[in-house]
Amino acid sequence: MPRRDVILEQRVPLLTRRRAVVAFTVAIATDLVQLLLGPVGWAGADEVLDVVAMAIEWRLLGFHVFLLPTFVLKFLPVTDLLPTWTACVALVVAIRKKEQGSGPLPRDGDIIDV
Repeated sequence: MPRRDVILEQRVPLLTRRRAVVAFTVAIATDLVQLLLGPVGWAGADEVLDVVAMAIEWRLLGFHVFLLPTFVLKFLPVTDLLPTWTACVALVVAIRKKEQGSGPLPRDGDIIDV
């Protein structure tokens, strides 16, 4: 029977420089579009953007608890104007980087999967 910590490690994708850049790009773009839509948004467009952003970030960074409050916070009136996706991604990337070690993020070509 496999160990629990090994099973959990397999579910979190390796954080590479490319994954981090794409995650930040998605987060910044989502926050920017939501800011341009204004505090009211367009009849659910903010929520659709949040669901799409959460799915992409989950796929890029793996599941993390910080992804859930970011999605829920957008339903509160004032917090909708804050760049919560960018802040969330910054926290998750920092945590993933710390979990993988203190060295620089590997490039996608530096990874040998056995």
